[in-house]
Amino acid sequence: MNSDTHKQQAAQRAVNFIRSGMIVGLGSGSTVKFALEEIAVRIRSRRLENILGVPSSSVTDRMARDLQIPLTSLDAHPQPDINIDGADEADPALNLIKGGGGALLREKVLAQASRRNVIIVDAGKLSSRLGDRWPLPLEVLPFALKSVEQFLISQGARVAIRRTAHGRRLRTDQGSFIFDAHFGPIEDPVTLAAVLSARAGILEHGLFIGLTDDLLVAEDAGVRHLARSSARQR
Repeated sequence: MNSDTHKQQAAQRAVNFIRSGMIVGLGSGSTVKFALEEIAVRIRSRRLENILGVPSSSVTDRMARDLQIPLTSLDAHPQPDINIDGADEADPALNLIKGGGGALLREKVLAQASRRNVIIVDAGKLSSRLGDRWPLPLEVLPFALKSVEQFLISQGARVAIRRTAHGRRLRTDQGSFIFDAHFGPIEDPVTLAAVLSARAGILEHGLFIGLTDDLLVAEDAGVRHLARSSARQR
């Protein structure tokens, strides 16, 4: 099976965690697209009722509206019951690198606010150490662009600014820029997260530490469920 088939299977499994009446955080990216489509199917069939979604990006907002998923805001519902999102990379402790789609700031706001975080990945996203497969995205204040770039280089990273397909600097929903910082395998993601969080000008980094409650891994053999409480398969 191809990667999209894997993602679709895991997304369908993730939607099983949603119950009628829930407030649902809606992440961003290709994996979440499959979850949105499944939520819409279950709303139409009335298997799910009175669902309200909180989108993490303008892209997700548009997609959910097109699928006729009722939406609300984090202001109206500051603690969603569940949040469904994808990830670029996951380690054995269920820590993540996120931000490949450029929505990491709002995604982290939703993840921290939600009672339960369900993350969907395919097996190719699993790594023994974060940074093995993916650079670390950071959302950066435009005013601090060069200063933050030099700071990241001083921390041992190779840095590239994210660009659109047309070669322009990518702007986030907040109007900020994204750096992709290549640290290589990250020995201590907790310490690195603290260092990056302490630097003014870095609005947010893509290290999601201790936020995953359930990791659904789609593989040829099926969908594995890894739980944060024990980091063991269910």
